[in-house]
Amino acid sequence: MPKTSPTHLPRAKSAQKPTRIQKEKTSAILNAALEVFSKRGFRGATLDQIADEAGLSKPNLLYYFASKEALHAKLLAGLLEKWLTPLAEIEPNGDPISEICAYIERKLELAEKYPRESRLFANEIIQEAPRTQDVLNGRLKTLVDEKVAVIEGWISEGKIARVDPYHLIFSIWATTQHYSDFDTQIEAMMEKGYDDRFATAKTFLISMFTKALTP
Repeated sequence: MPKTSPTHLPRAKSAQKPTRIQKEKTSAILNAALEVFSKRGFRGATLDQIADEAGLSKPNLLYYFASKEALHAKLLAGLLEKWLTPLAEIEPNGDPISEICAYIERKLELAEKYPRESRLFANEIIQEAPRTQDVLNGRLKTLVDEKVAVIEGWISEGKIARVDPYHLIFSIWATTQHYSDFDTQIEAMMEKGYDDRFATAKTFLISMFTKALTP
């Protein structure tokens, strides 16, 4: 049987620590996959598109990731950690309005720094979350319920106005993630101020939620 040239097809993976080149290619593939998935969604994306975006051959890509599903799962795993952390950081013993406003700021920072990741998650949810149901019904549900209990405690103590805790959290998600998920629409609407949209959005949202939450 003729030998396969290592320049065309990498050797089988070993248990050894990844080389610098392997790390660089893995990073390039994940970045390319994020770009393609965020624009086309899981169903519309193909391995050929991802390979082209990464500047690699499809066989080379498959050496690092066995399937489109494996790539998507890797990206979602990293994204969900980013998405859960800001909510987890709400402190029950802190000043309620300050804690909620800080959460809004953290969510806006995510929208500004990670717009592709936000769109990736949005596409997954629009498609009824076939690959994230375990997280939605598990870790995220548990975390949301925990923070809802915190908010309900603040309400019962008269520290914030009576609001529906779930809808409060949902409204924060909607208003902050809008700036990444619908960025093209925002750019089309804002003749002036587009470059400062996150700073002005922060000022507006903090003011709006502060007024709504003040007893």
